[in-house]
Amino acid sequence: MQSKASAEEIIAALQLEPNKTCGFVRVTYVSELAVEAGVLTSPFEAERTVGSALYFLVTPGAPVQLHRIMNDQLYHYYQGEALELLLLHADGRSEWQVIGPDVLGGEHVQFFIPGGTFHTARVRGGKGWFLGGSTEWPGVVPLDVELGDVEALCASHPEAAGEIREFPVPVA
Repeated sequence: MQSKASAEEIIAALQLEPNKTCGFVRVTYVSELAVEAGVLTSPFEAERTVGSALYFLVTPGAPVQLHRIMNDQLYHYYQGEALELLLLHADGRSEWQVIGPDVLGGEHVQFFIPGGTFHTARVRGGKGWFLGGSTEWPGVVPLDVELGDVEALCASHPEAAGEIREFPVPVA
């Protein structure tokens, strides 16, 4: 059954905090196991946990900012509206995916984002909210997050330039 709760009620219930890249976030898991610096291949040059997980809530006013993390990550759908995800691959390809409950309609309840892939996302239809999760491995540290340069990404992904510009510009 779909929740009738407001975004504010979900934010309060899950104790989510504003986040510069993903709307509202709360980290729910950080592995106690660590990988030493030098054991992982580049771009991981500092020690980090084996994995991490978080909740994130996206609203029309708090979309997923254009960013990338060096880590592989898996998005999960939990509740609310579907999330439209724009991926900008390093080889110049771009693609749209939808994370949401309509599996028979082609939406994904889980979706893998390769490490180093710039991406941005918004609530489908521009109304309501999306509650999801992200699992990352190895675990994310602030060094792993890079905000996207809109003009540079438009130049490297010219077929998606109009779509890239439809999203809010990342705020450093």
